[in-house]
Amino acid sequence: MTASPQQRPALTVLGIETSCDETAAAVVRRSAGGSGEILSNVVLSQIEDHAAFGGVVPEIAARAHVDALDGVIAAAMRDAGLDWAGLDGIAVTAGPGLIGGVLVGLMTARAVAAARGLPLLPLNHLEGHALTARLTDGAAFPYLLLLVSGGHTQLVAIEGVGQYRRLGTTIDDALGEAFDKAAKLLGLGYPGGPAVERAAAPGNPARFALPRPLKGTPNCDFSFSGLKTALRLQAEALAPLAEQDVADLCAGFQAAVTDVLTDRVRRAIRSMRADGVPPTALVAAGGVASNATIRRGLDRDSASEGLPFLVPPPSLCTDNAAMMAWAGAERMAAGLLPEPAVSARPRWPLDEASDPAVGAGRRGARA
Repeated sequence: MTASPQQRPALTVLGIETSCDETAAAVVRRSAGGSGEILSNVVLSQIEDHAAFGGVVPEIAARAHVDALDGVIAAAMRDAGLDWAGLDGIAVTAGPGLIGGVLVGLMTARAVAAARGLPLLPLNHLEGHALTARLTDGAAFPYLLLLVSGGHTQLVAIEGVGQYRRLGTTIDDALGEAFDKAAKLLGLGYPGGPAVERAAAPGNPARFALPRPLKGTPNCDFSFSGLKTALRLQAEALAPLAEQDVADLCAGFQAAVTDVLTDRVRRAIRSMRADGVPPTALVAAGGVASNATIRRGLDRDSASEGLPFLVPPPSLCTDNAAMMAWAGAERMAAGLLPEPAVSARPRWPLDEASDPAVGAGRRGARA
């Protein structure tokens, strides 16, 4: 049996992530002082397997995880230069996500942990995103998290390890899903976020008067279905689309999204301050946080509120196992060990005390 966290100056954790279409494993070390170091980070993308379908096919994703996961774990251990005795635990995504993929990762982690006598840490995928800024930037609690990905669009007050309070969520589409649908509508391919960003580069964001749903409303929620519909109607009115039309539509879509995000973020910052929990920083995470236009808008807006803007590098914004290993190490350091018998969960809100709402789990699901 491996030594307990109290007997070691540092915690070294293997992370496993299979919630969607990346098969990932990583080894992360958390020092006694709380700083982090990524010893390895292996991600096998399935984008080519799903591109022809315009989105992730759950059955294909699950089979690919089965085929690849053992090799990805072996590569992560080899890159880290460790044997199993060098680990303190195994952290794995137990949800939310595509249930077939989650089951592959969880069952594999459970088998390895039992065989090697290591603690098993089944974790919420969203907690990995929530705590990544502490690994990359040493973010101090409390901070405001904007989580924007294919399945999630949320504003969450991160008040401590295991202490998460949702301030706002999408009431319809997640932002990453809206980007994917916009790209498909305009014939740009999959994945949609990077495709829209590339197409928008030479575009005029002011050409079309696209809506800013929920901007100025008193809560911190989001809505993107109306913006997506407006984009479709404008595209249909212009058909057939010239290359410049596509560029201008993408630029206008990005500008509208950025305006909505910055407005919602300002309200969330002020809400935390009004609650007596002033944030130390604005943190963005999730795949959409890789978008340069959105990042510039959030950076500008957080500066106007007197807060630093922290965003992990793109490789740690998209799904990866380093964030899961780090979340496991953070929980071990805090003495907050999850129940190892946790089952795979397709829906799992980060703030379980919040009312059920679209956007708190995975695509199109109430969680």
